[in-house]
Amino acid sequence: MAKIIGAVEINQERCKGCDLCVVACPCNVLALQPKEVNDRGYHFATDENPENCIGCAACATVCPDGCITVYRLVEK
Repeated sequence: MAKIIGAVEINQERCKGCDLCVVACPCNVLALQPKEVNDRGYHFATDENPENCIGCAACATVCPDGCITVYRLVEK
């Protein structure tokens, strides 16, 4: 049976660090970068545990700036 895994792509320069995606993720994939900031001065979201992603796209749905794209990959 094929296994579906997810992949998250984050536009870190557009991210304003609102933390909504981190809270919405059911698999603890995302986290805010604690030390680095982007060009706009915000702590941006990163995929801290990408192997946990199930491709549900909850993070992309709640992102107010459209910074997140989620891909669903089929692993055979």
